[in-house]
Amino acid sequence: MGRTLATSNQIIQEEQTAFANFRRTLRRADQRHFDALFAAARLHTAAISQANHALPFEAILLAMLVEQQKQIDHLLTLLNE
Repeated sequence: MGRTLATSNQIIQEEQTAFANFRRTLRRADQRHFDALFAAARLHTAAISQANHALPFEAILLAMLVEQQKQIDHLLTLLNE
């Protein structure tokens, strides 16, 4: 049998777990933002699974940035209206 590869959701969960001590030392309000970043990454699991050349955490960070850029663009649109 071949080696079973972790799914993107599992990889995101593993990375979030690895940062548990980091999260725990954040202020409570910042913990919510931290959790929101990982939730944003979960919106792009298909893209993360296709980033085979990148380290898993690099792909997760890019997914987080995509969601933040969408929010920035939306806010800019509202501001310009």
